[in-house]
Amino acid sequence: MNRFYTLATAISISFSMGFFVHSHFSPSAKQKQEINLKENMKLGAFSVSLSVKNLEESKAFYEALGFEVFGGALESKYFIMKNENSLIGLFQGMFEGNILTFNPGWDENAQEIPEFDDIRKIQQKLKNQEIEIINPANEASSGPASFMLKDPDGNMILFDQHR
Repeated sequence: MNRFYTLATAISISFSMGFFVHSHFSPSAKQKQEINLKENMKLGAFSVSLSVKNLEESKAFYEALGFEVFGGALESKYFIMKNENSLIGLFQGMFEGNILTFNPGWDENAQEIPEFDDIRKIQQKLKNQEIEIINPANEASSGPASFMLKDPDGNMILFDQHR
């Protein structure tokens, strides 16, 4: 019986301590909302752009994984392939390495989304955080534009706005 009371007391104390710590040191709902407003950028559709050696062979491979051609053509040396919400771009001879791609203003079906962050706004937010921009978009322009950056491991990231 002593073990039961000891265990019950320990659980009760642990619960009380956890509640106290959570209620006094966790961000409030308002603070969480402010954090999300500061950090959340509307980047649009996400895809991986792969540099491939043989476009037809890569297309067949990804078709075996359930992807279907969504855009592009063999003559253009690229295919955009889709499996549900997943997008992969296959590009032959266009660039080296693989690129993470965001399309502000588009969803994964290449449909315009009503609310999005313009690429120049995203670019400025990143510059303000001292992130180096490669091939920056003209900040005085509007509409379609793009820019690139590298993550800390050297992975290329393309921001490509089509509208």
